[in-house]
Amino acid sequence: MASFFRVLVGLALLPACWAFVRALAESVMIAAGGTAFSVEAVSLLAGMAAFALCWVTISHPVRMYVLGHELTHALWGLFFGARPSDVRVSESGGSVKLTKSNMLITLAPYFFPFYTFVVIIAALVTFAFLRPLPFLPLWMFLIGFTWAFHLLFTLETLTQRQPDVKLYGRIFSWVFIFLVNIALVLLWLASTTPLTFARLGGILVERTVSAYMSTGLFAWRGCLWIWRLCAGK
Repeated sequence: MASFFRVLVGLALLPACWAFVRALAESVMIAAGGTAFSVEAVSLLAGMAAFALCWVTISHPVRMYVLGHELTHALWGLFFGARPSDVRVSESGGSVKLTKSNMLITLAPYFFPFYTFVVIIAALVTFAFLRPLPFLPLWMFLIGFTWAFHLLFTLETLTQRQPDVKLYGRIFSWVFIFLVNIALVLLWLASTTPLTFARLGGILVERTVSAYMSTGLFAWRGCLWIWRLCAGK
């Protein structure tokens, strides 16, 4: 029954996925208004492009991904009061023991960019001692590089049979992971570009309402068409 309910929730969130995609496109246009060609923006994109190039030209650092995957489970477990232990990492997979778990702990590696988080923490620590933050373009490059690492490995692993995803159902898990990944990008844009949180909130509300109204109208017209077809009208 729980799995069936999660399927329904996943399907119900599909219009929200389209709304978030439209919100992302609009937010990028707003953000690009003042920073499209800044050194920092170019450095971020260069970092993403650099990892994409590594992805297609050299062997994938699977063990490093697995380590980050298991450490993400451990980190989110700590956040929710669990005690992690016995972290194991290999080329074929990994594991970590936790005293308790929940949906966010289980799915965290697919939406939380662990190595990007490490880079940001390192930047904040550096900023605490050195102001302004030195070598900002380099930090942005590393953020882009690690974010691309997260996105590409996530896409690859989601095409495989993952126990984490299977636990909560593929439809619900995929939709949830998709939404949270876009939400993190939107939050990043609102934190670092002319896009404000208030403007972002307005865009999300407008696009979400529009998506569900369009979906409802389409469903209503579909029901009317089926009713008329059955009634022979």
